[in-house]
Parts: sequence; C-alpha cells; structure tokens
Amino acid sequence: MSLHGSSTDATYERAGFGAPVRRGERPAIVVVDLTKGFTDPAYPTGADLTDVVAATTRLVEAAHPDVPVVYTSIGYTPAEMSSVVWLDKAPGLRALEVGSEAVEIDARLPYSDADHLIMKKGASAFFGTGLASLLAALRVDTVIVCGATTSGCVRATAVDALQSGYPVLVPRECVGDRADGPAEANLFDIQAKYGDVISLEDALAYVGGLK
Repeated sequence: MSLHGSSTDATYERAGFGAPVRRGERPAIVVVDLTKGFTDPAYPTGADLTDVVAATTRLVEAAHPDVPVVYTSIGYTPAEMSSVVWLDKAPGLRALEVGSEAVEIDARLPYSDADHLIMKKGASAFFGTGLASLLAALRVDTVIVCGATTSGCVRATAVDALQSGYPVLVPRECVGDRADGPAEANLFDIQAKYGDVISLEDALAYVGGLK
C-alpha cells in the first residue's frame, strides 16, 4: 500500500517498518463503534458506512461461533457531557448520549447475546475499559480490528492492541471513515507500524481455516 509513492515506501522500508505480524490460533474480532451514530449520516458523527457494515457482517458470520466477537459503543451520560475533555475538542460526539439510538449497534450487524459488548468513553477500545482483561480471559492471541473511524477509534484501538501484546490485523473493507484522505493516511501508518492491513478475503480465509 503506497500513500505518497515509492520514495515514501523506500524511506519506511529503510527504517525497518512494515514487516508482517505473526498470526495466532485464537483470534478475536473487535468491532469498533459500528453504532447508528457512526453508520447513519443523519448524525453529526455519522457517515454512510453501508459497505463497511456489509463486509464486517460477512467476517463476523464466518467467525461465529468459534471466534469471539467484541462490539464496542461509545456514549456519554448527561454528567459526562460537561466533564469529558474530548467533547470540548469534538462537540459532535455529544450526539452519542447513553440510552439513545445513536449508541445502539447497527441493526444490520449480526450482533447476538453470544457476543461481548463494551461501552467506552475514549478513542481506544482498551482505554478505561475491561477489553484487555476480557481478551486475556478468552485466551486470545490475535486481534482483528474492524469498525469506525479508521483515523480515530480504529487506529487508537490497533495501537493499544499492539501495546497490549496482541498482533493486529485490520481488514481494509471492514473499516471506514468520513473522508478518504485521513483513512488512507492512517491505514498506511497502521500497516507500517502497528499491524497488517489485509483484505477481507484474507481475513475470511484466516478465520475459516481455524474451524
């Protein structure tokens, strides 16, 4: 994947970035914030992520029931609306009120009682949540990150997954953003430093081969 051309690729290769991660035998899929507030363009935080939802649905259906799936949602209580600093920087997130439809998992996804759900307050699915403990309890050895947005919560989750000791895979078709430029820049960075950006077909073959 090239963002700025061969000179950029050569610079990163010379610096020792971009080597492939190892893949374990007990992956989990972390579906980051594919809630109505992000997949419905009617919300300030939303965009049309129909294709991302469809691709993620394919992957989750292929993974069930053998590969654990963790969904995340981001939402704030009325008290948090006036105390969370991030909301000063990104006031559009105030639409994500706990208890509202905006924080519900997109109904097109195959979310079920067998899946895990984590409510978060920050960008990373790991920060201030029980995700690391959950993955440890499930004896997970690889994290597949899907969801939104590529330049925000997906990237933050990929970085923290790596820093928590997990090889990271990001299926390109399963992540989305509001704009192509930030999305491509962050996919480039994830591939270079934090995980492998792979195709949906590669991800499907990986989880399918574990059954």
